[in-house]
Amino acid sequence: MAVMTNQIHNKNIESETVITSPIDLRQLIKVSDHGKANILTSRKTVDDIFLGRDKRIIVIVGPCSIHDIDAAKEYALKLKLLQKEVEESLYIMMRVYFEKPRTTVGWKGLISDPDMDNSLDVEKGLRQGRELMAWLAEQGIPTATEALNPITPQYLADLISWCAIGARTTESQTHREMSSGLSMTVGFKNGTDGNLSMAVNAIKACSSPQSFLGINDEGQISTFKAKGNKSSHIILRGGIKPNYDKESVLECENLLRENGLNERIMIDCSHDNSHQDYRNQGRVIEDIKSQIMSGNESIFGVMLESNLFSGKQKIPENKDIMKYGVSVTDGCIDWDETESVIKSLKEAR
Repeated sequence: MAVMTNQIHNKNIESETVITSPIDLRQLIKVSDHGKANILTSRKTVDDIFLGRDKRIIVIVGPCSIHDIDAAKEYALKLKLLQKEVEESLYIMMRVYFEKPRTTVGWKGLISDPDMDNSLDVEKGLRQGRELMAWLAEQGIPTATEALNPITPQYLADLISWCAIGARTTESQTHREMSSGLSMTVGFKNGTDGNLSMAVNAIKACSSPQSFLGINDEGQISTFKAKGNKSSHIILRGGIKPNYDKESVLECENLLRENGLNERIMIDCSHDNSHQDYRNQGRVIEDIKSQIMSGNESIFGVMLESNLFSGKQKIPENKDIMKYGVSVTDGCIDWDETESVIKSLKEAR
């Protein structure tokens, strides 16, 4: 009898590793009652600003991606001090991105590859990510992140105050379903080509009841029925051309109104709105500031990519020679410019 050599299952899988369950990780890395209170307060503040009950502007600012926990903590403490200076006009949230979408291949973020050597120690990445977010909660620093993998929110979502769905996944049914069950405000970016309709459709889907597959606290595959997340909005991030200008904002307002949605808009000052050049983010802020001072009431938030030091660096084989506080993904403005830009925006309110 001939030996069967054709494999029909997991043909291209090289290895499989079981990781800890969400509930076990939450038990290992707990958040105190003080931290929980800070998260609940920040979520309410975000929702109040989104709904227009709080007239401040949300500023989501921080590294393009987190790769160095020490540098992230140093940045966070600077941000905490800055918040005290601008709190009457602005509400600052730290951008804490652990997952990065790649056009082809590349470093996929702290959760996937914390050692940045393709060893893919996801368990370590989840632990480091949760430890940082728990620390931020204790400090009273609200966090904003992007949900890329639909499984990771079960490990971290209790520590997050605002969540983005990126341009590459806004059209994904899986991400729209997942967002309908999240406990915080969710922003959907327009498509990479600038298409606004897919983000509008995503908001409608997110705010509607949904049924979907996922993992529960024990890590078991489960079905979920979500009531729908009514706190969802659009993020303008540019496309074939930037879309932060007055005419583009007006077009977005009209589209939201036609679809019966809140005319509330967040603008990403990076990515295609900056022509993929981090040094242009300040110009975008000045344009947004001018619009708000001229009476615009739809713009309620902005996003900035910022780090301790400007620019970006490649990931070398020898991690000891890496520059401290410099991005390994998109280029970022440095701390001095961050302070200057945010203090300037304060004048809009």
